[in-house]
Order: sequence, then structure tokens, then C-alpha cells
Amino acid sequence: MFTHVFLGAKDIEASRQFYDAALGALGHAPGAGGGSRYVYRTPSGTFGITLPINGESATFGNGSTFGFAAKSEDEVNAFHAAGVANGGVSCEDPPGLRTNPAFSYFIAYLRDPAGNKICAMYRPPAK
Repeated sequence: MFTHVFLGAKDIEASRQFYDAALGALGHAPGAGGGSRYVYRTPSGTFGITLPINGESATFGNGSTFGFAAKSEDEVNAFHAAGVANGGVSCEDPPGLRTNPAFSYFIAYLRDPAGNKICAMYRPPAK
């Protein structure tokens, strides 16, 4: 459904360091680019961070969350730890298993250096 997602950054280098670490924990290569923009390309889509091209301040969307797929609970935990160690802030409940009537999932939430809310999620196989 999506080809790409870009989030605004207030400090592009602080955001690059954060995403290189957090997305690296999920097996993704460091962002490519420099200056005002970094891009993380995968076979399933592109994620990017950018200084706003209109020159105004980057802001986060209240109620918005961007989720990244993880291959295991360990990857979710590594994503969360790497993000916190690189300028992110833990938010919501601690990393862990959540259940609802439709499915169960293991998830961790962070705020990036610009305040954007992101998460990593692993969906264990149905039993």
C-alpha cells in the first residue's frame, strides 16, 4: 500500500544516529544521504528522515504512529534498547506482549529525537 514514509527531523544528525541504531537492530542498513535528508531503503518500501523543505520547524503528528516490522521479540527489544541509547524516549507501556481478540503481538514504542512516535512489532505465529 505504501511506497514511502518520511518524518520531519529537528536535528538531522541526531535523528540519523537514532534511526541508524534503532533500525540497525531490525537488520536494516544505515541511512543513505546527508545534508538535510537520510533514506532507509528495503525491498518492501522506503523510510526517510528530512529537515522540512519549507524551512519551518519539524513537528510530530499527535495520534500518529509509524510501525516497523520485526522478526522476533529479541529484535523488538534490541530496537527499543538501541533507540533509548541513541536519544529516543520510551513511551506507552514497556516492551511486551499485547493481546486482543484478533491476534497477539510483541511491541515496543519510542519517541524519536523530533518527538515522532514509532514502534517495532513482531506478530508471533498463531497457536
